[in-house]
Parts: sequence; structure tokens; C-alpha cells
Amino acid sequence: MFVLVAGGGKVGSNVARSLVANGHEVVLVEQDRHRHDVLERELGHGAVYGDATELFVLEAAGIKRPPDIVVALTGDDEDNIVICQLARERYGVAKAVARVNDPRNQAHFDLLGIAPTVSAVEMVMALVEHEVPEHELVHLLALKKENLEIVEVEIGAGAVADGRRVEDLHLPEGARLISVMRNGAAEIAVGATKLERGDQVLAIIEPGREEQLRQLLCATRRRETR
Repeated sequence: MFVLVAGGGKVGSNVARSLVANGHEVVLVEQDRHRHDVLERELGHGAVYGDATELFVLEAAGIKRPPDIVVALTGDDEDNIVICQLARERYGVAKAVARVNDPRNQAHFDLLGIAPTVSAVEMVMALVEHEVPEHELVHLLALKKENLEIVEVEIGAGAVADGRRVEDLHLPEGARLISVMRNGAAEIAVGATKLERGDQVLAIIEPGREEQLRQLLCATRRRETR
């Protein structure tokens, strides 16, 4: 596989090394002269000096072949957007992956249809939320092209789902349970699977259905009045 990596910082250089170690052909573009020279000694002709938003630099890196995938990993979100747009629209690259440095810019990537994207901040937040008990629903992965999300939910004490089988739940439209983790063991969620307090459940849902799913799996039942 031929991969063009834009950005030779810590992330880009380590991605390039890992790809080379796995037997892939890699060209890494870096615009800082000192950093490029260091990478050139390691990668040889696999390191190209220049700004990856410039057409002649991309062409020197072999984008006309074209690459199987372009990975934009610079520290500037605007540059990453431009690189991915050029790769797809001008050079017909089938796949482009972009790094999102500031999560507030994710909407711009989404608007331009740049996917998948990688955000270290969002990944860390998901891990933190996973470890904090009060976060009952954690967003693990967004499948933007499919307009779906994978979330993890903990069955709460007295929740509607506590003690009930999956087939007896009225799951929201656009929501499906994938698996159930209990006492360190995971199983595929099927209709006969019985849910219990403390179970960690993976679900796939359409965006906007989180609150409905939370009410079903996390919320405490209201006491019945006579």
C-alpha cells in the first residue's frame, strides 16, 4: 500500500515509521527544514521537504500516482482540510484521513465531508468518561458516513432495562444493542439476553437518540402511585 503522510511531527513521523515497519511504501512531507533533514536520514527518498498544501510539493511526493490513502497529520486544521480536499478533488485519491487538533473545528471537516477524522482530545475524553462512574453513556466512535454512533452504556440500578431481556425492551428507532460485558466476560446481545444492573452494554445508534437510550438503560424507574 502506498501512503502519503503530510506532517512530520511526533504523530506523523511515528505513523510513517509504523507503516514502513509493516511493509508499506510511505512518503512523508514536512515543511520544517531541520525536522525534514532528520527524517530524510531515516527515510531517505521517503521524506519530501515542503508545504503539503502546495501542489508542486504534493506532486513531488507522488500524489499523481495516486496514493492508496493520504493522511493529513499537520498541527494546523486548516492545512489538513486543504490537503484532504486537494487529494480527493484534484488528484482523485480515494481515501483521506485527517487529524483534528481542535475539536471545535470538527464541524468544518464534517461540512466538507472529510472522513474519517482523528481527534486525540475526543479520544482522551472518551477514556476519561469511561473511567468516571457518573458518565452513564460514553461516545466511543462516530461512523459519520453511515450516520451512526457506537456508545457504551452502563445499566443503572432500577433502570427500565434492569432484569429484562433485550427482546422485551422497546428500543428507540435507530438503536440496536451489540454486546454485553458482565464480570469481565462479553457476549453478543441477542433477544434472549437478560440485562442486569452494572452490565456494560455497547449499542449502535443514530445521532440524537442518546437521551432515549439513556432513559431506557440508565434512568431509575419512577415509583408507581396508587
